[in-house]
Amino acid sequence: MARNIGLNVALPTQECNEDDCPFHGTLPVRGQVITGKVVSEKMKGTVVVEREYLHFIRKYDRYEKRSSKLHAHIAPCLHVKVGDEVKVAECRPLNKTTHFVVVEVKSA
Repeated sequence: MARNIGLNVALPTQECNEDDCPFHGTLPVRGQVITGKVVSEKMKGTVVVEREYLHFIRKYDRYEKRSSKLHAHIAPCLHVKVGDEVKVAECRPLNKTTHFVVVEVKSA
């Protein structure tokens, strides 16, 4: 049985027994919730998510497009592939570069 993590996201249909799963383990989520696109899944248990945003340039009174990449842990109960739109939530640091966990997948 998946536990409620406090966000308005769909619960996964599969079960897993990993401690670092926000739904079936003990990993708490807090802070930011970011939507982005998966650009790499080569690491074991981690995906690279790219998010695009607009940055305002005051001198020219215009916006410019910017993007940033972040690493997010992926639980075994969720299945992602490159190109999927995902929602990631901030959590405690899981390793040197991973501070987010995937909580929802919207297939492309």
